[in-house]
Amino acid sequence: MPIVSKTRRQTDYNLFPPSVPIVIDNGASYFRIGWAGETEPRVVFRNIVQRPRHKATGETVTIVGDQDPAMMKFFDCTRSGPRSAFDSNVVYQFEIMEYILDFAFDRLGASGSAIDHPILITECVCNPVYSRSKMAELLFETYGVPSVAFGVDAAFSYKYNQRHGKCQKDGIVICPGFTTTHTIPFVDGEPVYNGSCRTNIGGYHVTDYLKQLLSLKYPFHSSIFTWEKAEELKLEHCYIAPDYVSEARKFQEGTKEAEEKTRYWQLPWIPPPVEVPPSEEEIARKAAIREKQGQRLREMAEAKRSSKINEMENELHSLHFLVKQLDQVEEDDIPSFLSDTGYASRQELESTVSKVTQALRKARGEPKDETDEFEENNDSNEKYPLINVPDNMLTPEQIKDKKKQLFLKTTTEGRLRARQKRNEEELEKERRNQLEEERRRENPEFYLEEMRAQYKEVLERVEQKKRLKTNGSNTNGNQKSGNVGRGERLSAAKRERMRLLTTAAFDRGKGEDTFGAKDEDWQLYKLMSKDHDEDDERPDSDEAELARLSSRLQEIDPTFELKAEGEPGQASGEAPRVRPLTEEDYKIVIGVERFRCPEILFHPNLVGIDQVGVDEMVGASIRRLPHDDDKELEEKLTSSILMTGGCSLVQGMKERLECGIRMIRPCGSTINVVQAKDPVLDAWRGASAFAADLNFLGNAFTKKDYYEKGEEWLRSYQIQYNTL
Repeated sequence: MPIVSKTRRQTDYNLFPPSVPIVIDNGASYFRIGWAGETEPRVVFRNIVQRPRHKATGETVTIVGDQDPAMMKFFDCTRSGPRSAFDSNVVYQFEIMEYILDFAFDRLGASGSAIDHPILITECVCNPVYSRSKMAELLFETYGVPSVAFGVDAAFSYKYNQRHGKCQKDGIVICPGFTTTHTIPFVDGEPVYNGSCRTNIGGYHVTDYLKQLLSLKYPFHSSIFTWEKAEELKLEHCYIAPDYVSEARKFQEGTKEAEEKTRYWQLPWIPPPVEVPPSEEEIARKAAIREKQGQRLREMAEAKRSSKINEMENELHSLHFLVKQLDQVEEDDIPSFLSDTGYASRQELESTVSKVTQALRKARGEPKDETDEFEENNDSNEKYPLINVPDNMLTPEQIKDKKKQLFLKTTTEGRLRARQKRNEEELEKERRNQLEEERRRENPEFYLEEMRAQYKEVLERVEQKKRLKTNGSNTNGNQKSGNVGRGERLSAAKRERMRLLTTAAFDRGKGEDTFGAKDEDWQLYKLMSKDHDEDDERPDSDEAELARLSSRLQEIDPTFELKAEGEPGQASGEAPRVRPLTEEDYKIVIGVERFRCPEILFHPNLVGIDQVGVDEMVGASIRRLPHDDDKELEEKLTSSILMTGGCSLVQGMKERLECGIRMIRPCGSTINVVQAKDPVLDAWRGASAFAADLNFLGNAFTKKDYYEKGEEWLRSYQIQYNTL
């Protein structure tokens, strides 16, 4: 399976003899691998695995470590997020661990099927024997390593700094790691694991807490606050306050010192285009353009109407000429004469002449005369011959046909009436538009003010109806909706319907249900029907008028803006309009978050973890030592406290630890807290120096030892750090 990564592959693997051990610092955050005796690891990458699909081929690929943004656009990562082999700081997903080791050995330069170098790999304090056993089995069976040694990363860091004079033989190492924090006491240069202490809080929780706080503070930028960006902000801006309460009070009061400690992060922001109101010349120019376009459309419509009238006049002239010729033809020769014209009889020809005449009069705008109505009645009588015939003169089949004809005639007449009504409305609308246009031309300013006043009046009526419909008629003195029930929000028609339903249910709820047996029941059913709810079902004339006025104002007034929801005067109960984002909304202010997030290392209860802080862990480790109140040993331990691990790089950690430990120690106790030379890499460097020692193989065990002695021996296995 292909592996995708931006980590460079080493090329000098074959230059190292098999006796040179490989050193691995298997941290929950980063994986480091290199050769014993060197001061820097060869390969460093994040200890995560992701297996997305390629968008084009659909092939599943394995991405180990850091992701290359330029490469990730070719993969679909929606169904496969980053996965870690760790649960807290213990390896438990060995399938993922195998992907990571494959990648690590490949980038180190190994090309064979087996790794012929001894392995020194770090683990957490008091690692469960199951995890240690599975790791040894994975290294022996899958990679064929000759021998393996396990060591604690914090212990390697302490011994490395002891070698460089940063700490003494007797002391305490504090390791705030990625997901956990450990304290290990050292007596005579050896770690005393019986006195170690662990808290499930670490750098991951600090970063995640910062990400949550910023996402809640700026919800419209939540997609920007990725975990990687929060980690970058933590390393760059976070610090630990000497006194959390007093520091928070400074920010609450807005003092000058708090303002100086506040950091700002300006996101890219493009100002929206400013809409400049049009000038009077621009308004006049647009009005002239609209007038010109309207005149051109009217001329085109008139030309089209004239062309259509000419075509119908020519057609009518041809039909009249054909009728004159038909009058001169004998009755027997009429069918043969009409065979070439497309008409079957004289009646069809005369009907066509009548229809064309009516269409021509309609196009000219002439009213119908009595002759047209008489002709329409004749056509109707010819089309529906059974309507006026009494039923006693018809057979049963003819009675059925008569009912069908009556239905068709009624439907046709209804459609004609509806069409005529629409035509009349269109003519009335056109006439009113012409009158309004004439008024606008006579006095444009007065006409515009009048239209605005009408729009405002109709808008107020519509909003009042919405308020009454939403909140009922009861309002308090502040003109806000009061406490109203559902009945007060209903219209009069709905309240009447509910009353009828309640009455019917009360009357019919006793005994047998006989609703519908009587005629008055059906009358009650009609009253309860929603079709009679005129107050809700019929269209609102005010809303239609408001739409007409809005459309008209948009045509004649370029400065007119349609009233949107959420502005002053909107109906109560409607959702307010979202405020547009400004440049200030794109400025991320990091103030109290700078020290609030790392404070969880000392007060884990801020994020719901009911455990002690880092400073109290030192006192717990001292109390757990079997030293029988040896004050001299306690003084030695507190006078050599080493901080290592990534979180020890946070500004203010040393001062806060000294202050916290001094609070739990007797008055006058010597407290000396020092930071490791390199809190991140000292664990690997200490392991590298340990593996380069000639006595290293005496601390390692082979595959034969592992299978002969079993897991119980592995439970008590420990390396001797004094060789370092």
